[in-house]
Amino acid sequence: MKIEVISSIEEFESILETNSEFFLLKHSLTCPISGAANMQYEHFSEDATVPCYTLYVQESRPLANHIAEVFSIRHESPQVLHFSNGKIVWHESHGAITTQRLKEA
Repeated sequence: MKIEVISSIEEFESILETNSEFFLLKHSLTCPISGAANMQYEHFSEDATVPCYTLYVQESRPLANHIAEVFSIRHESPQVLHFSNGKIVWHESHGAITTQRLKEA
């Protein structure tokens, strides 16, 4: 499944309302650890059966902060969030973001 880049709170809220399940990667464009996590996420998305989204932290700080605040989850980058029925049901960060762990989620 193709990864869609989102950047605004409005886009995120629309996705939350229209998708019962999806993944979101908070990705830093300047961090090598985030680059490695992004590669794992891209590999996972090739076989994913649910939508996959990415936000670039440097370009979408208000959205990243909004998610942390609304869902009471500490912001990290890289960080992947698995949403189901409007709630975060699983999340992981940094080196723990692997294709295998994403598939298990």
